[in-house]
Amino acid sequence: MAGFRDIDKALFPIKSINTVVQLFKNQLESPSEPDLALLSIVAGVIENCLTSRSNTALQISEPVEQNNLPILELKTVEILYNKFRSIMFNAVEQNKSKSFATRDLVKKVSDVIWNSLTRSYYKDRAHLQSLYSYLSGSKLDCFGVAFAVVAGCQCLGYNDVHLALSEDHAWVVFGENGTETAEVTWHGKGNEDKRGQEIGKGVSARSWLYVNNKPVICTRHMEVAALVSAIDPSLNSTHDAYEVALLQQELLWLLYGLGHLKKYPMAIGNLGDLEEISATEGKVPCKSLFEEAIYSARTYYNNQHVYPYTYQGGYFYRNKMYEEAFESWANASDVIRLYNYSRDDEEIYKEFLEIANELIPQIMKTESSGFSANTILKKSKCFADLLRFYDGICQWEEGSATPVLHIGWAKPLVLTISKFDADVRAQVNIVCDKSEEDKLLKKNGSYFNNNNNNNYEKENGSANTDLVVNSTKQTGEKDKSPFHPSIEALTAACSEKILNPEYLLQGDGSPFVGGDYPDVSPSNSPQESTEKLNGGPSTSKEVPIDEHSQDVRPTVVLHSQKMKQLKDLLLAEKLNTQAISLHLTAQSQVQVGKKGRGEGDHVRPKRARRE
Repeated sequence: MAGFRDIDKALFPIKSINTVVQLFKNQLESPSEPDLALLSIVAGVIENCLTSRSNTALQISEPVEQNNLPILELKTVEILYNKFRSIMFNAVEQNKSKSFATRDLVKKVSDVIWNSLTRSYYKDRAHLQSLYSYLSGSKLDCFGVAFAVVAGCQCLGYNDVHLALSEDHAWVVFGENGTETAEVTWHGKGNEDKRGQEIGKGVSARSWLYVNNKPVICTRHMEVAALVSAIDPSLNSTHDAYEVALLQQELLWLLYGLGHLKKYPMAIGNLGDLEEISATEGKVPCKSLFEEAIYSARTYYNNQHVYPYTYQGGYFYRNKMYEEAFESWANASDVIRLYNYSRDDEEIYKEFLEIANELIPQIMKTESSGFSANTILKKSKCFADLLRFYDGICQWEEGSATPVLHIGWAKPLVLTISKFDADVRAQVNIVCDKSEEDKLLKKNGSYFNNNNNNNYEKENGSANTDLVVNSTKQTGEKDKSPFHPSIEALTAACSEKILNPEYLLQGDGSPFVGGDYPDVSPSNSPQESTEKLNGGPSTSKEVPIDEHSQDVRPTVVLHSQKMKQLKDLLLAEKLNTQAISLHLTAQSQVQVGKKGRGEGDHVRPKRARRE
């Protein structure tokens, strides 16, 4: 560890951003590891000094001398630095034998930090992530506890303990090969009992909180990047401290130039946000940084991270590039579909809820009025991306113990879809994922059978495979069937459409919601029977096939059971908005036990929470 060296002490008193950057550069370029405790204390003192309530009024406007900082004396930093080392050395024996950390050791260090905190949780409080907050006020947030444990282990000589970061949580890895994992902090209220436990076990391992065991595993230099990325310039909900934001931006560029952000998508996204607000001349533009964050997530983390896409989508939205924003949000939804939803995922839930219920409706409002009328609303690709966005959220819900979609989601979706004309919607080629759809072909009334569990057949489809094969064979052998053709057609259609209650009670109208009565005339072609069995949309007239037009039609593949069964309703010339709303929220009305993806264990049924 580099430690607090004379070359670093010579930079004090610190009076400017350039001096802080030089201190970080000295530590990062040292042959020894950068001292996490020292750098966290320095960054924390500056952040808290400039964002304290007493200075809020002074920080609203841009300062005359942009590079200047309040004077930071050497004595202030030394006192805090020595205090932290004293806490560690008095509680845990130093690693003089240079051995690797054990789970008990990590738990012990975690206990030292945990037991010295105030007895309150500070999930949404700003400026509590640094060691300065810990040493001056005994307060730390979730990330701060994990960082303090890693800094404490480094101080004791355990250099194999490193920080592991998901998009909303932190834990540590340790051991000879860095393969051991342990919880050291809390997430939400009452989870302190998890400290010391291994990561990646049980149902929670499939939640977004643990990113499918694809976290950012930090090197010591990346841990410096983590503390810089965690800096919070906010004064209040609407204003930032200019110098703190500039300091963070300069430090991120330092780390970027040294190559320490290459495998850290969220830090690259943070830098992109800062560059969008105040671009640095001669540096990589923010748009390219957002693309780089996505490339990093795809290359190093198997595309398991959501925020790189929401960073990019937010940038496009703010710059009125709405078509690109739709695509970015759909790509984010393609990532979230890989997980099972849990109540620990509230941050990403709120992110998607904001996109669905605020940003997209605002785009629709803007594009359907004034001079921007009928721009993206005439683009079928935007409608395809909208379907892909909601399909991902629906699949996120499948197999989860807690429902995602409720009426608050359904209303904005119906209003948004209604903005697209029928001819625009008809241009989208909607394909249902056959690997899962085949399991539903003989599930008459499937969506409302099996206790509203739309994931039941996905996990238990083996028993129905023969039924699907047999039903396919029978389509070419209608002469051998004892049933009337109209009954066969009606039965086949039941697997794809919702029965109309009025038809069942009174015999009036169409037997299905949003669809016509199936054609019961004998089919001369096996192909026609197959189309009906697969729930192909019926049209009033034949449309000549244009190979060139087919090439440019956007295609969207639906994977979730909800969206696949909405296919005909979405393509109908006249939208049945009530049927779409009911269908979308059907599973959320009754909560049942489900099987998670890849798990054989049943989840205890829970009651649905009233929204």
